[in-house]
Amino acid sequence: MSDRLARLLAERPYLLADGATGTNLFDVGLAAGDAPELWNVDHPERIERLHRDMIAAGADIILTNSFGGSRYRLKLHKAEARVTELNELAARIARRVADETAAKSGREIVVAGDIGPSGELFEPLGPLTIAEGTEAFAEQALALAKGGADVMWVETMSSKDELIAAVAGAGQTGLPVVCTLTFDTNGRTMMGVTPAEVAILCREQLQPRPVAYGANCGTGPAELVATLVNMAGMTGPNDVIVAKGNCGVPYFLDGKIKYDGTPELMSEYARLARDTGARIIGGCCGTTPEHLAAIRTALDGYQPGTRPSLEAITAKLGKISAGAEHQLCGTHGEAADAAAARRRTRRRGSQVEAGENA
Repeated sequence: MSDRLARLLAERPYLLADGATGTNLFDVGLAAGDAPELWNVDHPERIERLHRDMIAAGADIILTNSFGGSRYRLKLHKAEARVTELNELAARIARRVADETAAKSGREIVVAGDIGPSGELFEPLGPLTIAEGTEAFAEQALALAKGGADVMWVETMSSKDELIAAVAGAGQTGLPVVCTLTFDTNGRTMMGVTPAEVAILCREQLQPRPVAYGANCGTGPAELVATLVNMAGMTGPNDVIVAKGNCGVPYFLDGKIKYDGTPELMSEYARLARDTGARIIGGCCGTTPEHLAAIRTALDGYQPGTRPSLEAITAKLGKISAGAEHQLCGTHGEAADAAAARRRTRRRGSQVEAGENA
């Protein structure tokens, strides 16, 4: 783990990650279908302003404007040859704002190099191999590292294979890696991965092992908190869990996507996320600096309670999917059963070894 991230986590009970990038840029002129990453060249002052606004709202971690910065996503905008340029600029902009903040106020800000999905399907469903995906993600990650990122932040993943490739590619920088998946399909990712399976992947299979993992985006704060509860049964006591949920539910107004989450709703979400054990908390789509400031106020001085029940989640945040509810009621799937069996086997092995050495 980088010195900066490790130090802040050691010093504080939680860290506040920033809010949305894309939906906030829409409010200052980004058009639907445009590549936000091109604004690192065309409108760097608007990216700087967003970073500054998030820091002013209380963010300890800011994500670079590089979510769609892989060669596969940039190819949609005929910019696949600009991966290094655009990602390095994204990190340099965030680094500059973070360093200026530290110089003026003494506040340390973690710059997270944001890496989103490739938009491609991996074998056998599509043409992309894990090796090809790893190469593309490494290209992006190395540029973010060169620009000054402290940590690689892999987010909004749905596929195990893409997660493996993204973490492996990001790991080539030698920087710590954080990863989050989006659970937007009846308690699972679009590719069928459960929260329990993610915890097992992150703890036992991904290389390098992520320093923090969790959930982002999705169908709203209620579903995200339910996801974290369903993940908690498989997490370890020292795992750093991330919550970065959408600001309510999206809707169309005057041809634009809006989110119905209020600062009060996001405050409730943040406290429930802390109750699940999350130590890095922020917002995803629709989360403005105003929402983030409310989260900071809600969390400062807050003492986490017991892990929230289904009733507590729905009462404070709204309905959750039937799949997530089923998991909350005790069915975590084959992955959880397999993990429990592995733990029992290890315990039996330890007991046998202890008996032999007695």
